[in-house]
Amino acid sequence: MTNTTGPHEPLTDDLPSGREAVPEEVSFEGQLYDARPARLRPRARLRDILWQRKPKQPGPPTGENPEYVAWLESESMLGDARGFARQFAGQGSMWQNPYAAPDPRAAIEKAAVWFTAYPISMMTRPGANFLATLGDPHLWEAFRQIGITAVHTGPVKRAGGITGWDSTPSVDGHFDRISTQFDEVFGTEDEFRALCEVAAVHGGIVIDDIVPGHTGKGADFRLAEMKIGDYPGIYHMVEIPEEHWHLLPKVPRGKDSVNLDPLTERALADAGYIVGELQRVIFYEPGVKETNWSATAAVAGPDGTAHRWVYLHYFKEGQPSLNWLDPTFAGMRLVIGDALHSLGDLGSGALRLDANGFLGVEKSATGGPAWSEGHPLSEAANQLIASMVRKVGGFTFQELNLTIDDIASTSQRGADLSYDFVNRPAYHHALATGDAEFLRLTMRAARDLGVEAVSLVHALQNHDEMTYELVHFATLHAGDTFTFRRAPILGGELAVLIRAELTQALTGDNAPYNATFTTNGIASTTASIIAASLGLRDLAALSPQDIEAIKRAHVLLAMYNAWQPGVFALSGWDLVGALPVDRKQVAALIKDGDTRWIHRGAYDLLDFAPDASESASKMPKAPALYGSLTAQLADETSFARQLQQILRVREHFGLATAEQIDLPDVSNKAMLVMVHRLKDADQVTVLNFSAQTISGSVRSLQLQPGSAVVDMVTGAPVGEVDDLHSLYVVLQPHEGRALLIVPPSL
Repeated sequence: MTNTTGPHEPLTDDLPSGREAVPEEVSFEGQLYDARPARLRPRARLRDILWQRKPKQPGPPTGENPEYVAWLESESMLGDARGFARQFAGQGSMWQNPYAAPDPRAAIEKAAVWFTAYPISMMTRPGANFLATLGDPHLWEAFRQIGITAVHTGPVKRAGGITGWDSTPSVDGHFDRISTQFDEVFGTEDEFRALCEVAAVHGGIVIDDIVPGHTGKGADFRLAEMKIGDYPGIYHMVEIPEEHWHLLPKVPRGKDSVNLDPLTERALADAGYIVGELQRVIFYEPGVKETNWSATAAVAGPDGTAHRWVYLHYFKEGQPSLNWLDPTFAGMRLVIGDALHSLGDLGSGALRLDANGFLGVEKSATGGPAWSEGHPLSEAANQLIASMVRKVGGFTFQELNLTIDDIASTSQRGADLSYDFVNRPAYHHALATGDAEFLRLTMRAARDLGVEAVSLVHALQNHDEMTYELVHFATLHAGDTFTFRRAPILGGELAVLIRAELTQALTGDNAPYNATFTTNGIASTTASIIAASLGLRDLAALSPQDIEAIKRAHVLLAMYNAWQPGVFALSGWDLVGALPVDRKQVAALIKDGDTRWIHRGAYDLLDFAPDASESASKMPKAPALYGSLTAQLADETSFARQLQQILRVREHFGLATAEQIDLPDVSNKAMLVMVHRLKDADQVTVLNFSAQTISGSVRSLQLQPGSAVVDMVTGAPVGEVDDLHSLYVVLQPHEGRALLIVPPSL
């Protein structure tokens, strides 16, 4: 970070006035615990060194004002990264951990069951913010009882943008990061460290975020627009000389940039400025985002020269994409510094890599769209990030909604774990249709292409829509032939068919409470997907029997995700059985087509604010079918108690780190069977995705004849594997069973 004089505070080891010192200890159940992560205790806190205040007399917010430029530099993530990196250089601790190869089982041993929070939707204790509430020992005690061993905080750092001296709000739910500092709405570094300590007391860890793909329009982007130092090298942005400004669209009054239409995109590509059209336009919306490129307004630099740029944004216009192969390597330095800060200073144990599949872009040599997905540079960049994280003792997981091939290749040297985008839409399809064939198809495809179940984060609801892009089938394998419903079908046609069936079953007249989200998927909660699958059209008229049916299917989906190798993740929306909020309640948020806000309603895990109608971030409270964890843990029939039972089986038998050895054919289309190799025995998960009672034989050559079959929940013997390597099961509607297969020799 740049040290400045004049109205700026000098950089010293003392905290500026008005900032509280980081607490050395936290108290829980009469005991005191050191609030600092162990690897931090002998080292100075970086926040104490790097924090600065805004100038008292700022002057005009222009590039010609040195005070403004200096303040932007003090606020920049690249500036912070320089200081963070120096703290680790030349330290012996940097050479104590293996880092070359991903190790999903080692990551799972640290944390096998994750709670994925969403800061703006979590109801907080009165007078407490999100991080303080998430670090509440009583909440962690509830997590411990259920079996949750990690919390992914979601985005809690400052996000959005800077215009002049002022901050502007986030355009994508705080996934447009602009700072290494915490958003004061969510909490402080002190509270994050205390959260990490409370998690450790309860045998858990905290997972933080970094975003290798983009930032918001914060200080770094504003400095890049002014063409200062290395800052333009952070982004995939190209300066357009003034003599060619006629190629650029006018920027409307009150805006700082405008999206290019396809004709302008082509003209700039033909002129040799940009690579042009990419393989797809994510978040495509006519008149809003028609290409992946936008042009800035004219911005003056320190020398008074005006600059206009065209910049890439894979996502929204306020999320400029990072350039991982600029000669300054400024974007790389920014991301690595951010990662080191989170792991080495704040105390997190792992990091989510967001938007990390779009780190390479290359002009087509044949005149087609530019190569922008599955690019080798993305693999190299992910290897670099993941290796650095492993080098300092952490692990990473990636949200890579690309082909199975891409997930397999990045898993060779990149992130330790990958979010299960492959099977998530498939298990929703199985529930919506009562037919698990497509789910068997995707699971087998993943296995055949080298993506093991143990390397995946199998999740229920998260902050995003229920995806149905089916990228694997719709892009690289669109021309490949698959067998589905006893007939050959091309991958592209299969993707269209599955999307149509999901849309028909889960939206429109059948489920008016859900909504499509552009071409990406369906805005919905897990409970509302289940309600639609059950044919329940009016959520306001659910009977106690309807709610029990929803809960039963929700437990089934938890069994699917938890009773197989890998991480199991779930959200607050799952824990309370949240339904979507009324669209009128989030009208301002969905007016531009981002319908995801209907499924991000507020939830209250421990009755922190039972009379509140919204969260501290003004998200309206979602209707909740199951109630708080306080009530559920007192009810043996509740969703939380049934989840507790599922997770106890998972932990006791080591299912999370087992090996998936077979996905056999079944005698009933609603049935899914997974066979896993444990240390001394085999295990079979059998699931019924339909609302009818089914029966049939489970047959796998991996099952040894004569083996005893034991119910893993009750411990009761239920039969024996016959000479045909099979066993017979009867499943009630939406029932699942975990069976231990004990060889005769044991």
